[in-house]
Amino acid sequence: METLHLFFTSPGYPVLFLLSFLAATVLPIGSEWLLIVMVIKGFSPEYCVLTASIGNYLGACTNLLIGMWGSDFCIKKILRIDEEQLQKAERLYNKYGAWSLLLSWLPVVGDPLCIVAGVFKVHFIRFTVLVYIGKFCRYATLAFLTLQATG
Repeated sequence: METLHLFFTSPGYPVLFLLSFLAATVLPIGSEWLLIVMVIKGFSPEYCVLTASIGNYLGACTNLLIGMWGSDFCIKKILRIDEEQLQKAERLYNKYGAWSLLLSWLPVVGDPLCIVAGVFKVHFIRFTVLVYIGKFCRYATLAFLTLQATG
């Protein structure tokens, strides 16, 4: 309960959540700078990491849904990939590609990785575990390095 109270009484956390969410969509913005500033200003590093990770993960889920819902149009109308090519690509992705979701935190390539996961309908639990681990580790590393540099 204290965590929710803290989240809603300090404007920094909701802003970090929103910025982290938007940064994981196709908008070209970053959220790392705000996490670093908040940690330097004395905000709880744990809450900052959790807030940013959850926001960024939910933004990635948006990309997953875009891939799921827009895949037929993209594949058939824009890319003109036939069913045989699509099945071959899906087998290859399911064998090796889902692990790439650990890198969904990377700029430029992270958003398309989540969209492709939607196109190939990666199991949601697998998507969640891989994406959240990657995003959490990125924010935790930033908070740790910030604390080391300032402490």
